[in-house]
Amino acid sequence: MTQLSAWLARLPGNADITQPLIAVGIALLLYAMAYGLARLLAPRIRERLPALSELASTHVRPMLRHAISAPLFATALALWPADSIAHLILGAALALAVALFALHLLQALSFPRWAITPLALLLFVMVISGSSGGIAPVGSMLDDVALTLGKRRISLLDILSVAATLVALLAGIRLANRLIRRSIQKAPDLDPTQKLLGQKLAGIAVIIAAFFIGIDILGIDLTAFTVFSGALGLAVGFGLQKTVGNLIAGIILLMDRSIKPGDVIAVGDSFGWVSKIGVRAVSIITRDGKKHLIPNENLMTQEVENWSYSDRNIRVRIPVGISNDSDIALAQQLMLEAAKESPRALKHPEPKVWLTALGQYRLEHEIRVWINDPENGVGGVTSDVLMRVLDKFKAQGIIVPYPRQIIELRQPQNRHDPAMNEPDISDHSPS
Repeated sequence: MTQLSAWLARLPGNADITQPLIAVGIALLLYAMAYGLARLLAPRIRERLPALSELASTHVRPMLRHAISAPLFATALALWPADSIAHLILGAALALAVALFALHLLQALSFPRWAITPLALLLFVMVISGSSGGIAPVGSMLDDVALTLGKRRISLLDILSVAATLVALLAGIRLANRLIRRSIQKAPDLDPTQKLLGQKLAGIAVIIAAFFIGIDILGIDLTAFTVFSGALGLAVGFGLQKTVGNLIAGIILLMDRSIKPGDVIAVGDSFGWVSKIGVRAVSIITRDGKKHLIPNENLMTQEVENWSYSDRNIRVRIPVGISNDSDIALAQQLMLEAAKESPRALKHPEPKVWLTALGQYRLEHEIRVWINDPENGVGGVTSDVLMRVLDKFKAQGIIVPYPRQIIELRQPQNRHDPAMNEPDISDHSPS
């Protein structure tokens, strides 16, 4: 270590710049060595351990890579002089390798995701603190690296503190939302709409609480922003007008239960099944498998057809025509049998057949069938009933007529003899 310190002292240039760059280069070189060894050894480990699950097998190579790189980083850290930024860089590399190894190990063991990230972050902080002699020396070194902007001094410690606070708050928000969502989902007395509304309101409350907690942790004095609060609030208000409007519209939709997940709705040219009511828009899945995102405000201001608002039963109208000389009673009986045999047709209310119009060349009928699965569309049940009707009509000799046109051809008659209109070209001699 003495020889390494002497060699570093003889390096030309500013030591505060050259030594961190050398430490970064050494860390990258050691990581490349670990990457190559892991790529070479991972297939052999999979062959020796065929009983590994597919999930664990996918994590073998990254686990091996970080397991090899961690001792290499620890060796370089032990040889490097302490109390320097370069020493801190190697300590961070060691802590990152250990944290990533633990992350992949917990994922391979199928730990819940909400617990993996906090554990890995905690392990990272513990390792980097231990490699640097505790939190105080690390903070002192980070605070020495600073930039002065006017009267404000911004150190690397300040930047990392803000970043760590934001990461911790985001992780806390996600963890709190998941715990709240699981608790609400287990509530037996709430219907799906009430559960979704509770999740949305709880999520908003968690974000507001995290905002004030972050301000308190960072020690931000809100009185310093009083001069700009009016103009800033006005600008933010105009910028977020649509977003806030969609958020409030979504909450209102959930409160009055006019639209809820699972409903089949039609808005303008969009028709489909409501899969999600989000903060900004409602997601609708059409029968073609396409997802339409409709802003919540549109559902409040436009006319919406909700096919399953109070009752999931809807009636499908299927027009059928027969020729004028057909047996009407037999044809209606066959149409009714075809409707009742359709698997999606409900028994109660039962299908009906009505004579709706007397056409020029056909008798117009309408088969009315009730279904209770509108999310599957109406085209399938219409096609099924019509196919059964055609088969029964064909077996009984009932004809489905088509439009007919009668074209009458007439031979034109000439009123004058053509020979009478021809000029006389004979030679006349004078008398």
